[in-house]
Amino acid sequence: MHVHLVFVTKYRRGVFNDEMLTRCEEIMRKVCEDFEAELKEFNGERDHVHLLVHYPPKVAVSKLVNSLKGVSARRIRQEFTGRINRAIMHGHLWSPSYLSASCGGAPLAIVRQYIEQQKTSALTCTSEQS
Repeated sequence: MHVHLVFVTKYRRGVFNDEMLTRCEEIMRKVCEDFEAELKEFNGERDHVHLLVHYPPKVAVSKLVNSLKGVSARRIRQEFTGRINRAIMHGHLWSPSYLSASCGGAPLAIVRQYIEQQKTSALTCTSEQS
């Protein structure tokens, strides 16, 4: 089974830089392995991340999400304390909500392409508006 997940930072604060996104991907990849799941695609921007996860039917998406958000928040806050604290996020990295979309209808290549293009297209739009 595949799921497209989107996690948004608390108050949509733009805290992520490339180093933080790379570390976040590493952490989330490890969490997925612990659930016998596979992080197929990851990308993000300053205020959110996209994941495409292949997971076994025995895994409840809500439990996977809870671990992904909890572990990543704890580790990112420990490793990038100054940057997170400057964003005034009141001790939280992620917003309590998230998007979870089943990927059964769309070909996985299309979902992967969408996630891959998120950062690129957002930066292009920002540059064009400047």
